[in-house]
Amino acid sequence: RGGGMASGAVRLLPPALLLLLVAAERQLRFRPPAETPVRLFTEPELARYDGQQEGQPIYLAVKGVVFDVTSGKEFYGKGAPYNALVGKDSTRGVAKMSLDPADLTHDITGLTEEELKSLDDIFNNVYKAKYPIVGYTSRRILNEDGSPNLDFKPEDQPHFSIKDEF
Repeated sequence: RGGGMASGAVRLLPPALLLLLVAAERQLRFRPPAETPVRLFTEPELARYDGQQEGQPIYLAVKGVVFDVTSGKEFYGKGAPYNALVGKDSTRGVAKMSLDPADLTHDITGLTEEELKSLDDIFNNVYKAKYPIVGYTSRRILNEDGSPNLDFKPEDQPHFSIKDEF
């Protein structure tokens, strides 16, 4: 039977290999969720993504949700028809289908029922359907006094809790 192990004998793994296997198994089992942290944009930060600089992403906020609309550069890029909407929260302009500078604001005060319905339709069926969410405006995440808005829920992370962030 030349030098082999006796039948029924247990072969032990070297301790270093055993530790490696345990660590690898633990890593597979306890991997944290792949969700990215929620990014908060101030107005000046968002203004940097206005489509004026070649190679820079183009961001547009609607209802406080910041979308990366770079893939729609022909609509939102420099000199494009909807460039006025980008680099800011243009909720009112989207609701009213207006590019009037006075409407390029987050403020929805005084919008008609029809404009609010149009806003929701465009928000859900155009922006959420076509463009990735890259963050939220500070106005959406924080209250006026800077404290966290405890009712905040990210559009793309249904299990997110703001309490976990602070």
